[in-house]
This record gives sequence, structure tokens and C-alpha cells, in this order.
Amino acid sequence: MSQAACLFCRIITRQVPAEIVGETEGLLAIKDNNPQAPTHLLIMPTEHIPTLADTTEQHASLWGRIVQLANRLAQHHRLLPEGYRLVINCGPNAGQSVWHLHVHLLGGRPLQWPPG
Repeated sequence: MSQAACLFCRIITRQVPAEIVGETEGLLAIKDNNPQAPTHLLIMPTEHIPTLADTTEQHASLWGRIVQLANRLAQHHRLLPEGYRLVINCGPNAGQSVWHLHVHLLGGRPLQWPPG
């Protein structure tokens, strides 16, 4: 899929509206439009990376920034100390439906294990 056709790239460039809840160097966070928990946010890199499997060693610092943004968002949304979950789906069998790497931040209720 081209970047021009990618829904998340179009959200990042503000061509498609979304409820933005956070932004930092190379990252954008939005509310999920089909929430699976009281708090369900998506954290995505502004760089178009189709899947987790497409990341390289050059993306190592990206992961630190994702975790730090997730922690700030969890604090802001009052998910601590009860907790929250970060989920990454990689590929169709894992449930990935948008081909732009993103991390789900879920919280606000007890989450079941195993997840699915």
C-alpha cells in the first residue's frame, strides 16, 4: 500500500480527521474510533512503516519514544496504578487491519488473559 493510500499517513498529514491525544518527535497518538476498552488509544510513528516486521535496528530509539509516550498518556488518562496494556498486531493472522505500524494502548477496565 502506498503512503498516499494509507489511512494513518492521511491522519498524520491531517487529511483525515482524528481525535489527536498526543504528539511528540516522530509519533502521533489518537483515540481509536472502535474502542475495545474505556481507554483505547493508537500510537503510531509518523514514518510509514507497514508492520512490526519492517522495523530495523535504525528504529531502536523509536521504541523508547513509543513507551515514553504510552506512559505519559496512561498517566494523563489516569490508568495508573491499576495498569494498562500495549498491543502490536503484526500481519493478518495477528489481526492487523491497517498497514501502518501502530501500538494499541488499552486500559480503564480489567483486561482478560489470554487476549485472544
